[in-house]
Amino acid sequence: MSKLRFVLCTLLLPYLFFAQTSSKQFIVKYTEDPLMIDGILDDPAWKIAESAQDFQQYFPSDSVQAVQQTNIKMVYNATTLFIGIKLDSEGNNYIIPSLERDYRAGGNDNISLLFDTFNDGTNAFLFGMNPYGVRREALISNGGSGQSGFTTSWDVKWQGETKLYDGYYVCEIAIPLTSFKFKQGETRWRFNSYRFDMQSNEQSTWIEIPQNQLIYSLAFMGDMVFEKPLGKSRTPMAIIPYANAIASKDYENNTENNKLNFGGDAKLSIGNGMNLDITVNPDFSNVEVDNLVTNLTRFEISLPERRQFFIDNSDLFSSFGNERDSNPFFSRRIGIAENLDGETIENGIIGGARLSGKINENWRLGLLNIQTEKDEANEIPSNNNTVFALQKKMFSRSNLSFIFVNRQTFDDYDFLAEEDRYNRVVGLDYNLASSDNTWFGKFFYHKSFAHALGDHDATGGADLQYNSRYLNFGLSSNFVGNDFRSDLGYIRRRDFVITRPFVEVNFWPKKGNLNFHGFRFNPNILWRPTLDYKNTDYTYVTGWQAQFKTQEELSARIFNRYTFLTETFDPTNTDGGTELPANEGYYYSSFEVEFQSDRRKVFSYSLQPGYGEFYNGTQFAMEGDLSLRLQPTIFLSLGMNYNSIKLPEPYESEDLLLLSPRINITFNKSVFWSTLVQYSNQLDNLGVNSRLQWRFAPLSDLFLVYNDNYFVNTIMPRTRSINLKLTYWLNI
Repeated sequence: MSKLRFVLCTLLLPYLFFAQTSSKQFIVKYTEDPLMIDGILDDPAWKIAESAQDFQQYFPSDSVQAVQQTNIKMVYNATTLFIGIKLDSEGNNYIIPSLERDYRAGGNDNISLLFDTFNDGTNAFLFGMNPYGVRREALISNGGSGQSGFTTSWDVKWQGETKLYDGYYVCEIAIPLTSFKFKQGETRWRFNSYRFDMQSNEQSTWIEIPQNQLIYSLAFMGDMVFEKPLGKSRTPMAIIPYANAIASKDYENNTENNKLNFGGDAKLSIGNGMNLDITVNPDFSNVEVDNLVTNLTRFEISLPERRQFFIDNSDLFSSFGNERDSNPFFSRRIGIAENLDGETIENGIIGGARLSGKINENWRLGLLNIQTEKDEANEIPSNNNTVFALQKKMFSRSNLSFIFVNRQTFDDYDFLAEEDRYNRVVGLDYNLASSDNTWFGKFFYHKSFAHALGDHDATGGADLQYNSRYLNFGLSSNFVGNDFRSDLGYIRRRDFVITRPFVEVNFWPKKGNLNFHGFRFNPNILWRPTLDYKNTDYTYVTGWQAQFKTQEELSARIFNRYTFLTETFDPTNTDGGTELPANEGYYYSSFEVEFQSDRRKVFSYSLQPGYGEFYNGTQFAMEGDLSLRLQPTIFLSLGMNYNSIKLPEPYESEDLLLLSPRINITFNKSVFWSTLVQYSNQLDNLGVNSRLQWRFAPLSDLFLVYNDNYFVNTIMPRTRSINLKLTYWLNI
């Protein structure tokens, strides 16, 4: 009983000190008057509208009012929320790197609007515009506590226009209420807005946010109060068919493949809070390619999900467990498989459905089911993939979540072992967030099921962190059993218990060029239960970081590491190379420095050199990127990752180079051309992806994509394809 009381006190302690408050609000007036979206704000409705104003500076200071003020007005009718924004500026020398939708906010002029429509401080819709009328939208989850909860892949129809004036610019926006999800009869949404003004080197927010918190944190919001209760959402059904013609050739196997595919998605709203997504013969072809990564570890790298079907309410399914070590559902597992040679190939999806969203103010539901094709030539069965998630809001911004994951084949295959016929995971997560985000964390426990699975079939963890202006600290500990299995999840490694405490002290000088600087100590210590809890790995990271008022950033880190190899390993991944022996331990230390230049400049760059011991040898590393902005049409960039690994004979020494030049040309707000070249001698691949996109209607595109891959050493072709894809968003 005493242990239970201690756990309950730990979970409830933050709420004894913090209560959720909203210090600012404005009335959103109802109007029947028609509005013209033209960036002029001369419609009669704007004369009666109240304002969200008196923006507070977030950078370079968070204790004064913004120099360049912003005034936001809103009115609405039965179908649409109208927003008029006047943004003061020093002049018209705006920084606009591109005319393409879903731009990155940092380093250019723009404004973002955040709407927490269920007032839970956990999820929000974001809409943004820049002075040239380029739009972006995003979904924010997990309270806006990190980049993993900021999803720009979400798309929805809305309208916006801008107009430039002397000393200010205006954004006029019309967002259909059907683009939001909200409770019928609601009279209040939580709201905030943040703005980047590059000419004044200023970042500002409507609600005051301390700089130790993220600018899009949902812990800091005011209220927008509707004059009349909101009615029932009448979202039309969206049909998104596609046609895809592709011609490809595999030079390694001397095979050609010419095909024409048809399929599509459907989106249907159920009530005011739920979405039903249906996909039939979906097309996940390489319209957008993944960025290559140099991997010097013994473990798999996880890459972000880009497929639209999996994006809406993705946090309901993907935020369980530990993102770094053990995530029970990783949607990129669906639609790929391994062939007989152990190579990753596409595994066709027959179809699927996904129901997700808010049941009411306190409950969220997610249910996903997808059927994949069989490929008997590669001994890949047809699988049914099911995920069920249920989330209950607790206190002001916390929640308790349940997940069930099932991968199962219902047919008999001679090549399939009994233990591979099904795999299931059941789990429970408690996500903690105090009202002002000073305390946050997670506690979880998951158990897996499969035929003849061992007894060590669970994973769990606890993470509790304190975040303040001057002092941050926390303790994260988790484990993954040696028999834990999640076929649809991301499990970096098994059989370990790890602890990751940290402490960080920050300073905020009142004078000089430094905005802040601070020191951080972060040990990571890992034990292996099957080796009598032997300490096989540790990393002690000691670092210093600084941000300048001119937006440059500088940091330095020292690493002290120990690795006990339980299996042979070649860090260079040389084909046929001599591996470091198993059952030996290696002590090695290194350091690195990182500098990020001012991204407001026409030319910007980042450099991260490092040098030190590496297992029983040495490593020199240089990572960085260069960017040249010829706004708003051309944006050039070059990414680089170089590793010179020198190990004693007979082990491998290699110079590993990854180069990624990219050119983006935006001819206007509807036609874009992007070419990415990726050279990796570790992967023995030189790849070219060139994509021409025409957005001929809202969220409707014509793509022409050319992909070419070569062997690095011989410059002989590997694969080549040309892809013509048409998608059309139709509301009915």
